[in-house]
Amino acid sequence: MSQKQISLPAKLINGGIAGIVGVTCVFPIDLVKTRLQNQRQGQQVYKSMVDCLVKTVRSEGYFGMYRGAAVNLALVTPEKAIKLAANDLFRHHLSKDGKGLTVFKEMLAGCGAGMCQVIVTTPMEMLKIQLQDAGRLAAQQQKPVMMSPTKLVATNTVIRQLVHKQGIQGLYKGLGATLMRDVPFSVIYFPLFANLNSLGKPSAEETSPVYWAFLSGCVAGSTAAVAVNPCDVVKTRLQSLNKGPTEETYNGVVDCVSKIMRKEGPSAFLKGAGCRALVIAPLFGIAQVMYFAGVGEYILDNTPLNLLSA
Repeated sequence: MSQKQISLPAKLINGGIAGIVGVTCVFPIDLVKTRLQNQRQGQQVYKSMVDCLVKTVRSEGYFGMYRGAAVNLALVTPEKAIKLAANDLFRHHLSKDGKGLTVFKEMLAGCGAGMCQVIVTTPMEMLKIQLQDAGRLAAQQQKPVMMSPTKLVATNTVIRQLVHKQGIQGLYKGLGATLMRDVPFSVIYFPLFANLNSLGKPSAEETSPVYWAFLSGCVAGSTAAVAVNPCDVVKTRLQSLNKGPTEETYNGVVDCVSKIMRKEGPSAFLKGAGCRALVIAPLFGIAQVMYFAGVGEYILDNTPLNLLSA
């Protein structure tokens, strides 16, 4: 990587396309993850991942599984573009001496990528969680009555209410918790993926097969996802503005951690871990395959957009 100039516009296009394809494939499981993480003891609406999916389809229809997807798809393009491209840029600059990257430098590049992405990740997660969790709250209050999708909160309503009540800074509620999740995730994920992916290369000059890049992304993604799941639970709770009648509120990360530990026990920090692993594994497997497919380079080379890479 250090011996050739990389194209930032192409990397951004690749990252954006990778994010869109990946999110479209795994979004229903991500919705389940959010709803399971927000459940409190004694107020469980869903017993498991499958139960949540079945109840969501029954009460909200098939497209209920994609509630909040519009926000995610709109913002995942810059989010994944920043994350993947930033990691490549940091790795490129850290390896300018012509030597291979040490694990420490790989972790440093991942850390930089994680810190860059939260600019977009925080508002994206903030809006997505309100929309994803609306069905759980409605089911909790109306059990066993079936819900109509029209009664669920709309995307533009959420954005309007949030900005009107709390201003633009309201979109960045939970920024600290998002950093706590995304920086360690990237520190674990990128070095692990790079080393796993290198094992599949026939030689140092060749790239690994597509299936190997996919499997490497899946393994690295699921490992990192489970490792930082406690931070994801805290982030989800902090960013959930609409609460059930008996659900507590939190005043920051420390307060959230202490209340969850005291009232629900350590196991609460693993809520949704299985779902999160199932989301992240194919998401990053697909994302890495799309990212290295070279779509961005092809677009820039064969359209007027090639001026961007000049």
